Amino acid sequence: MKNITGKTSFTFSFQAIDKTKLILVGGKGANLGELSHINGINVPEGFCISTEAYKMAVENNPSVNNLLKQLSYLKSDNRDKIIALSSEIRQNIESITIPQSIQDEVTHFLSIFGENTPYAVRSSATAEDLPTASFAGQQDTYLNIIGKQSILKHISKCWASLFTERAVVYRMQNGFSHHAVYLSVVVQKMVFPQVSGILFTADPVTSNRKTLSIDASFGLGEALVSGLVNADNYKVRNAEIINKMVSAKKLAIDALKEGGTYEHPLAPEQQTTQALTDKQILSLARIGQKIADHFGQPQDIEWCMADDTFYIVQSRPITTLFPVPEATDQEKHVYVSVGHQQMMTDPMRPLGLSLWQLTAFRPMFKAGGRLFVDIMPNLVTPVQRTAILNAMGQHDPLIKDALVTLIERGDFLEPIPADEPVSANKNSLPEAFQSPIEDNSAIANDLINRSEASVKELKHNIESISGEALFDFILEDLQKLRKSLLEPKSMEVIMAAINASAWLNEKIASWLGEKNVADTLSQSVPNNITSAMGLELLDVADVIRPYPDLIAYLQQTKNDDFLTEITNFNGGKEAQQAIYAYLNKYGMRCVGEIDVTRTRWSEKPAILIPMILGNIKNFGAGASKQKFEQGRQEALKKEQELLAKLRLLPDGEQKASEVARVIGILRNFIGYREYPKYSIISHLSVYKQGLMKEAQRLQEEEVIYEKEDVFFLTFDEFRETVRTGQVNYALIQNRKNEFSKYEKQTPPRVITSDGEIITGKYKRENLPAGAIVGLPVSSGIVEGRARVILNIEDAVLEEEDILVTSFTDPSWTPLFVSIKGLVTEVGGLMTHGAVIAREYGLPAVVGVENVTHLIKDGQRIRVNGTDGYVEIL
Repeated sequence: MKNITGKTSFTFSFQAIDKTKLILVGGKGANLGELSHINGINVPEGFCISTEAYKMAVENNPSVNNLLKQLSYLKSDNRDKIIALSSEIRQNIESITIPQSIQDEVTHFLSIFGENTPYAVRSSATAEDLPTASFAGQQDTYLNIIGKQSILKHISKCWASLFTERAVVYRMQNGFSHHAVYLSVVVQKMVFPQVSGILFTADPVTSNRKTLSIDASFGLGEALVSGLVNADNYKVRNAEIINKMVSAKKLAIDALKEGGTYEHPLAPEQQTTQALTDKQILSLARIGQKIADHFGQPQDIEWCMADDTFYIVQSRPITTLFPVPEATDQEKHVYVSVGHQQMMTDPMRPLGLSLWQLTAFRPMFKAGGRLFVDIMPNLVTPVQRTAILNAMGQHDPLIKDALVTLIERGDFLEPIPADEPVSANKNSLPEAFQSPIEDNSAIANDLINRSEASVKELKHNIESISGEALFDFILEDLQKLRKSLLEPKSMEVIMAAINASAWLNEKIASWLGEKNVADTLSQSVPNNITSAMGLELLDVADVIRPYPDLIAYLQQTKNDDFLTEITNFNGGKEAQQAIYAYLNKYGMRCVGEIDVTRTRWSEKPAILIPMILGNIKNFGAGASKQKFEQGRQEALKKEQELLAKLRLLPDGEQKASEVARVIGILRNFIGYREYPKYSIISHLSVYKQGLMKEAQRLQEEEVIYEKEDVFFLTFDEFRETVRTGQVNYALIQNRKNEFSKYEKQTPPRVITSDGEIITGKYKRENLPAGAIVGLPVSSGIVEGRARVILNIEDAVLEEEDILVTSFTDPSWTPLFVSIKGLVTEVGGLMTHGAVIAREYGLPAVVGVENVTHLIKDGQRIRVNGTDGYVEIL
């Protein structure tokens, strides 16, 4: 930036800085400038040496540029080379003589603030303290620096600290180029505090935006930041202290008169003294809230107190908080994750989010690229609370326990009346099973036939529609789809099956002492479109198995056009026909299929190759029919065993007759449970084909650069772009950046409108030592090799393997035929992975938090799908 004489200025006082000067003074400098303009906030005086000074001193240095070029070729796991190169870069930078023009400007500010005044010299990078990434602690800070020469020396040290190993690796991991990050240096008058610490204006543990969290210890903040001392912690909500934890603070760091700092022990009586009084805590909380209000988002604030006055030495956004779902009012809301119920916790792109919202039967709210439903209306009365808790218990017991915790805590929701236990099922199930529908397999078959006819009609009708009319057509079809999904007969079939499963499990456990018998009784049922998908890929493998040259080609090809090329091999035409037939039925599926922007199998058939090859390797011909028949026989055998045992009981014939009837209902209807999702995904896939034709046209007309750019528009924005032929590319780029951030975030199961994340726990006793607890969803105990797989395309499985992954939506089903057990981080009793595990007879435990980190790939594990835990052997 040039001054009035036309010369470039390299230094700026805090008062001359605001957020618009980020590129010149970095995140820390820009935030200090902003803080200096807030009335009533004390910021120690100082100035910034701009990034232009860094560029002038460092960028034109050939040896540094050569080393930077070498560094750019390395990956973050190449630690030895990173350490060596970054050390050499730092030495080069520290040896550079700071240009005289920069020295003159530094001298000018020191003459104003006092050359022999102690200063803190801090780094401020252009990629530091941003709303999307906190680079806290990545560059160096030097305290109590006195004298011009010492300050100049530490300016060079700060520049060099841009290339500490931790800073280099952090940039690599977060996608920041070493060439695109510049360093400003903050020179700020030292405050010699009695107390200092950190203030979070949102609780960093629970994410509650209404709770402020203060850490405080004696002396300079370095002792706290570097982890040398256990600080006091105070929590403040609504101008009240709600919790205080006073720690034993054994030491402090203070300033030396001649410069530098020293560490010293505290007197025993001071160690357990509360560092701040209650009055000071509340005063600091008010300051923190004022700063958060100014920046418009929760802040991580460094503060210190001298002579009963608080000084703010830094404020940065808290970047680790999961966003709060959007709301248009100030009322209380309780949001439950849609992704945990749909077995898809990855972020979705805007087009995918908006289209899935259009399929929903109740409003869904966006946050962090995920969708949430507000269940506050279901928590108004005891009866509604009990109903929603029991429903959530079916989906995910950790969601249910989190909600119970929130209700019982009584500080967010009104307490439940004492005579209405919050989590109780009202009554035991009746002796005689009451089905909402007659036991007739033709009912499910009729529903399926009508659904298939509607998809066929959709495919035909959409072909001739384009432009704005396409969007109207899709909205109209979505209305029909929602209506068909809510058809009473469809709901009755699903509820009859779910209730039959629960009734059988409860009654057989009561009468015979056997757990989870419905798991075995549900094996190899008719009309399960998802389990059929896995078995039918075994049939595809059978077509290819006799042709070794074709198999050899598939083993080495990465070509998406392989379906054309295989016709050059013996058996290729038969294989092509088999794969096309499979794709015609299942090509709409993919990992994360609820997001229409995800790549479908029909768009990239090569995704299927590893699964087909795995089937060829692990199974012989006819495995599909053998597996189905084996499951059917096991279910029949279990039914006969149960009926024989029941007949020996009092009223045995009556019990046996009723159980046989309910088993019939279970087996006729439980397979249909998977069909509505298949129907939704079939419709979405057809919509996508039409929408991508519009994207192709927009690309040809040079409205957009890439077809996939439309994924970052909502359905309505896409429609408007088609109508006007114009698009906001800044919006698209911003959303791409946001999506990259969302990919690194873990969505909560339950979050309140205060931003508080409520977590659930399994409350179970008498587990083996070291057992990892989860939800039992498919009975049996199995041991095998753990295969920790996060990407379906990386899956190479053998028959003795146990699949360990974050979640399994229907697209993972073809892998289930090759494994002997399943463990997932997300899931519930009636989610897809659980239903298919039972159908295939695989012991399974789901909802095991963090299991992909707790279990290492290749370890031998034992899965207890009956009692719900996993052991590492």
